[in-house]
Amino acid sequence: MGVLVLAPTAIDPAVIKRARSLRRNMTEGELKLWSELKEFRRLYGLHVRKQAPIGLYIVDFVLHEKGLVIEVDGEHHFAPDRMERDRIRDSWLGQQGYRVLRFSTGELTESFDGCVEEILREIRVM
Repeated sequence: MGVLVLAPTAIDPAVIKRARSLRRNMTEGELKLWSELKEFRRLYGLHVRKQAPIGLYIVDFVLHEKGLVIEVDGEHHFAPDRMERDRIRDSWLGQQGYRVLRFSTGELTESFDGCVEEILREIRVM
């Protein structure tokens, strides 16, 4: 049996399976932000996808038409090895044409409206 070669736009079925699992098990911070982001279609005509595969990665939220990825970082993202992995990931996403906005769960708790305003500024809706 030969090696399966995926087309550049194809997503590995394992990544799709993982994304589906993440959609069913979102963190509290992700759920809170999703409650706001899912209204962007009605309010601004913008489609936001949650736990979406892009290449080998799964991003928390993405607005493909605006080239924007939004990540919600729990405290484990602040460990040095994880910060380096996130830096590499963000760089790869940038090479694919995406800007990455990161919010800590603390920022979402303490300044939720400010985080949403930053997203709106980034997509130039305000």
